[in-house]
Amino acid sequence: MATDLAIAQYGYKTNKASGLLNDIFMYTVNMAAKTLVSVAQTSKTESTEKWKTTDHLRFMIMLMTWLTVWVLRVLMDHFPLSSSLPFNPLGGSLSALGSFDSILSSVSSSSALALPSSASSSLDLVLYEEVDAPSIKALGRSLTHILALLNEIPAASSKYLFAMTMAERIMEGNARHDHIELLQVNRAALSSAFARTSSLLYRFMHNTQSQDDSNGWPVRTIKALPFGSYVAPYVKGLSSCFNMVMSWVEAAEAFRLPKKRNNEGAFGGSAEEYAEVMGEKLAQELLWITNKLRVYGAVEQALVQWSCSPGLASLALTASPRVQGLIVRISAILFGDLNQEYDEVTREVKFKILVLWLPLFCHARNGLSYPILTSYEKFEIERTMNEVISSLPAMDQEVILTNWVQDFAITASDWPNLQPSYDRWCQSARQLVA
Repeated sequence: MATDLAIAQYGYKTNKASGLLNDIFMYTVNMAAKTLVSVAQTSKTESTEKWKTTDHLRFMIMLMTWLTVWVLRVLMDHFPLSSSLPFNPLGGSLSALGSFDSILSSVSSSSALALPSSASSSLDLVLYEEVDAPSIKALGRSLTHILALLNEIPAASSKYLFAMTMAERIMEGNARHDHIELLQVNRAALSSAFARTSSLLYRFMHNTQSQDDSNGWPVRTIKALPFGSYVAPYVKGLSSCFNMVMSWVEAAEAFRLPKKRNNEGAFGGSAEEYAEVMGEKLAQELLWITNKLRVYGAVEQALVQWSCSPGLASLALTASPRVQGLIVRISAILFGDLNQEYDEVTREVKFKILVLWLPLFCHARNGLSYPILTSYEKFEIERTMNEVISSLPAMDQEVILTNWVQDFAITASDWPNLQPSYDRWCQSARQLVA
């Protein structure tokens, strides 16, 4: 490649050049160029003095070398030869003694004076085009980047669907090749997206609930007083009525002065509406990522992360109905796969998931306007819970079932009903005594 580039730079035709004469010719051209530069430097530095004998000899060697170049050019044009092994002008053959990169670097350094800077940069460009090919790691970085953009792009934007479609096309293309490394790219990127999205959802819900708590400090103060728990609901009801009246007044003011509405932010609504929309967006993305993890066989990674999210499980109990419903849906999907034989789903992971997320199933609001789970899905998840609990040690079963009884007894929901597991645990305790 370097030889062809150098010959093309000197303006010679390469269609008749053979391998052996071509290498000899290039080696001679490089020698002639070196002697030319040496003579030129001597003439420049010693222009005021007479040439010495060595200077005359150097000049004669240069002329003879360039004459040899001309003779070789004539031989190459009229007597083409073929050679199976390229000749190494530095000595030896190129077949087994040295790599192409080392020989090419030595030839490039020796011919730096013969080749102009443009030819050298072109050679480097060709080399980098061959070496710097797209890799699997680059594909994984690209997929991770697109999944991260989903958290930043507003759901109402037209680019949101574009980014989601791009991510799906990359993952589907990797899956079609049915290669373990390409499937691992999907799993690693989705696992990272699951961790990032769940962390963002927790942070957003925590900030929202902190604002609600700061606004409700009078109610908490009244509850701390004697008999305050009886008075607090009435105070909270009066506060809700007052906030509703104030929201009507603000809406009427905004309708009367439309320009003032533009100063409320990019969303154009109240802080509560913005909080609900953003929370639902992140929960929808987390649900989409969870389904993709199931498709590409990496749901065990989501199970491990879900078992280490006590903060999110606690905040989900008081979340808005739509956000809470999506979190319940995600938990139901993960509970459905909890009994599968995954290597990474250990006893500790199963125990943590049951302890953290069973209260959400008991306290979640399942309204008629936004149903969370169907009857069949509830039955399947309940059956899986009973199977998983029966596979755990007796001490773990005691903790899980004790917490379940406490939550199940004080809620109006009749699901999940883990009484078969509770009766089985009691029976096993009786057998130990017998």
